[in-house]
Amino acid sequence: MEKTIGFIRVTTAVFCLVFLSNTSGFAATQLDLSIQADKPGLKISKYLYGQFAEHLGHGIYEGIWVGKKSSIPNTRGFRKDVVAALEALQIPVIRWPGGCFADEYHWRDGIGPAKNRPVKINTHWGWVDETNAFGTHEFFDLVEMLGTEAYIAGNIGSGTPREMAEWLEYMTADGNTELAKLRRKNGRDKPWKVSFFGVGNETWGCGGNMTPQYYADLYKRYATFLKAPDGNRPKKVASGGNDAHTDWTEALSGIKWNIDGISHHYYTIPSGEWPVKGKSTGFPEKEWISTLFNTMKIDGYLKRNEEVLEKNNPQGNIGLYLDEWGTWYDPEPGREPGFLYQQNSLRDAVVAALNFNIFHQHVKRLHMANIAQTVNVLQAMILTDKEKMVLTPTYHVFKMYVPFQDATFIPNQFKSMPKYTLGDVSVPQVSASTALSKEGNVIMALANLDPHNTAQITASIQGFSAKSAKGSVLTADALDAHNTFEKPDIVKPAPIDVKVQKGKVSLELPAKSVTVITILK
Repeated sequence: MEKTIGFIRVTTAVFCLVFLSNTSGFAATQLDLSIQADKPGLKISKYLYGQFAEHLGHGIYEGIWVGKKSSIPNTRGFRKDVVAALEALQIPVIRWPGGCFADEYHWRDGIGPAKNRPVKINTHWGWVDETNAFGTHEFFDLVEMLGTEAYIAGNIGSGTPREMAEWLEYMTADGNTELAKLRRKNGRDKPWKVSFFGVGNETWGCGGNMTPQYYADLYKRYATFLKAPDGNRPKKVASGGNDAHTDWTEALSGIKWNIDGISHHYYTIPSGEWPVKGKSTGFPEKEWISTLFNTMKIDGYLKRNEEVLEKNNPQGNIGLYLDEWGTWYDPEPGREPGFLYQQNSLRDAVVAALNFNIFHQHVKRLHMANIAQTVNVLQAMILTDKEKMVLTPTYHVFKMYVPFQDATFIPNQFKSMPKYTLGDVSVPQVSASTALSKEGNVIMALANLDPHNTAQITASIQGFSAKSAKGSVLTADALDAHNTFEKPDIVKPAPIDVKVQKGKVSLELPAKSVTVITILK
């Protein structure tokens, strides 16, 4: 049996299993890395580090919004601890209100005095009451508090073109229309900036169970009426596919105008099967490697869809928006399955780093990526329990990678790359990404996928005179090491020793780790 990831051929070779996966006698792997700073590429868009917050479980309510009267310290209803933590990530964009929730969300339910807002049922996630206490004004308050940008997901599944068009007018009108007056009456004088607008969500499934061509025609109809003033016209994103197939991209990339992007969704599941996905903690090593193997499939998925765009849209104005990605595990025991709450471990940190390193290679067509989700849902940055809050390993990786936002991609190449192999599954031992920061320094990110063997890295940099380096590493003893409310610092970054001698940079990567360093000239 064989499995393949890109250029990686995975076999059941016994010597690989014995050499790389034996539980005794581990040694550091020597790896030579060449970094070509003299061949700068395209900008790594900050939007690849986007977030996604849906009305799902405690993703919004309790997780971000507690209301002005809550005993939990808050600013205008927003948790102070959560907002402060998110500010440190320099979040470039937040997608809201869904997700599947978007296609049952009617924006007028979420404006005006909170006491007058109707209570609805969240039919997608737990069949619980949706109070609409968090609506358009509250979302944009959060956006402005964080200094980020707004990506609105519009309702095409159960809404009308008029409803969608009026929402955009309500948010962006700068004149004296009835909707502009209504916004002012509700407390906001100036229009908000809407950077991106999604015309529906997962229209192949929860957004309407449509076919690609039917949705493409529907998209053109709805998008025609999405109008905004000069200087505040959002980029319009169509609802695309979610797997290895390219039929959605084929249909949508044929639209010649009024489209800026096509979304794609991909979730990493340890088993690769939705009915039984795997546990978030307490998992065996075979699920460690299968999770890494499955997350790397996004590289091939992006390539196939990019090939379609290059063929149908050679002018290059349509990008891919991976506006939902991350790990998805079985529900935590004792919790409402519809709330999608899951623990977040060192494995998730390595998954995040792997994804970032892959995303950086697709910057020509990959214009945005939004992890699912920001707080308390799936691969979250933050977990809360009433007044308690804890930062996850994934949060720390996002913060470590902040220097890559709007940096310039530079290629790198290992002289050779051993595999980490278990059973019939193999992945490269180390994943790397390099860039030139806005300050002109070299940034290097390294993920050691091997849970047993360290890796000794020696990097030479062409076109750059390295003088010194500094950085941090994220690792832990256990595969499923995670932070808890009682022990919040089990997995957190620590300084790493980096040597620079005669222009070469050397460091040792611990097993199962994520490292980011800045090399100064």
